Amino acid sequence: MAKKEKKPSFVTEFELVVTSQAEKELDARFQSGRHLYNAVLGEAIIRVEQVRSSDPYQEAKKIKVKSDEDKKLRNQLFATARKQSRFSDFELQDFATITAKDAKWIAEKLDSHTIQKIGTRAFKAAERVLFGKARKVRFKSFNAFHSLEGKTNASGIRFFGGTDCCIKWGKNLTLPIRFPDKWNEVLEYGYRSPVKYCRILWREINGKCRWYIQLISDGVPYKETPAYKLHNKVNPNTGLVGIDLNVSVVAVVGDDKAGLFPFADNVPTFEQEIKALQRKMEWSRRATNPTNYEPDFEKKVGRRNKHKKGKVKKGTRRWFNSNAYKKYARKKRELERRKAAYSKSQNRGLANKIVREFGNNIKAEKVSVRAWHRRYGKAISAKSPGFFQSELSRKAESAGGKFTTFSTRKTALSQTHLDGTRIKKSLSERVHKDVSGFEMQRDLFSAYLSRFVNDDSELQATQAQSNWGRTEPFLTQAWREFKTASAKTSSKPGGVISPAEQDCVKAKQPNQIALNKGKKLGKNGVRNNSVVSPLTPSL
Repeated sequence: MAKKEKKPSFVTEFELVVTSQAEKELDARFQSGRHLYNAVLGEAIIRVEQVRSSDPYQEAKKIKVKSDEDKKLRNQLFATARKQSRFSDFELQDFATITAKDAKWIAEKLDSHTIQKIGTRAFKAAERVLFGKARKVRFKSFNAFHSLEGKTNASGIRFFGGTDCCIKWGKNLTLPIRFPDKWNEVLEYGYRSPVKYCRILWREINGKCRWYIQLISDGVPYKETPAYKLHNKVNPNTGLVGIDLNVSVVAVVGDDKAGLFPFADNVPTFEQEIKALQRKMEWSRRATNPTNYEPDFEKKVGRRNKHKKGKVKKGTRRWFNSNAYKKYARKKRELERRKAAYSKSQNRGLANKIVREFGNNIKAEKVSVRAWHRRYGKAISAKSPGFFQSELSRKAESAGGKFTTFSTRKTALSQTHLDGTRIKKSLSERVHKDVSGFEMQRDLFSAYLSRFVNDDSELQATQAQSNWGRTEPFLTQAWREFKTASAKTSSKPGGVISPAEQDCVKAKQPNQIALNKGKKLGKNGVRNNSVVSPLTPSL
């Protein structure tokens, strides 16, 4: 059977108008989906262990691949092991269906397509463990299951456009769509495109649960359509770009320009606010659960006795959280959400800028962001270089280019000089002093050299030398501009909010629940003026 060809798709998101009664029904369906997902995931992990312990799998691991025949035999043995253990997407979809029918309350809440998609979701999570891409799976705890989706728009979770403007899930759940005040051609394009399937999800914003619908539509995003490119005269930049990724900045060198850009520029870290909330949470938890802590004690520090708090007792404990603790936890989650949202918004903008202004054929060192996490925890959390790298790769390939990585061990660009010699230097030395006599910012010089690394991860030093005279002036200019910008700006804690969520974090944002006392309601318990038709704005 020929492999099914993947077609491009894109996502358009709208907010839903949810009544209190509809929210209870959604909560019940999501909890049903969570329980089913955990059950299928547990079965999937059991089958993964059966695959690993099977004879074909152990035999396949012993084969050393030296030819195409060895590779083919190895793949056949792996496929046999998976088939014997019944570890496949179809088998786990079938298991999810049987489990939902045995627990009648799950089958009453979820449709068949949603149940099968939950089976696929559990299969993909367990498959990552089998392939060694993840060490373990994560079972979903209460309030940790955020999305459910269907398989088609013909049944289950369905989108109805035109005059209906709503989502229907089964016979008794209809959710109108709330359209934004600022309607634009991007939303219009997504609204009119043919829908493959729908995804319902919820987010906690300012302590409130808000519900959204994502339309996964057939085709390419609006800015990749021929009509948009013709109207806006968009020509893709196909230049060669070398980048050097750091913990907090990225150096970019193109054909005729260079730059040193910080990740998530001026991101609000909220360090003081989060620390204060953490102290309050700990005080509240100590007061509510005194038996879970060892007794306080006096410790002699110098000439004085210092009062020390007792540590948490070892072993299994049961925790009770007060309403004050829950309030502080909500505030802390909101600050962390705002920080992450702003960081993602800035990094997406930076990835767009690099692809648009420098080029879409990008070369970069294959760095381990996971290792950075262990060494620079807070900096990585605030700047998110791993997210930036994945976004840059996706956007470059979407623009028709490619994102190529090469080995850091073979090239060692931070230690390499222009004539090809290698001299080790400490990580704290941020200025590269070349043996040829010039000085350059370390990351910018590494990004320049990455342009001349071939497909075998070998640096072409001769080409780098011949092009240095032309490139040095705008590298020096980029270094000067970065030093000037760094002197003017600094990271400021406070309420910096990404443009995408300005409407969600206002202090007096009305509740999403549409039921208000004294208001006249229309069909399905929703006020008649709560939905704006998308047909009103003219483009």
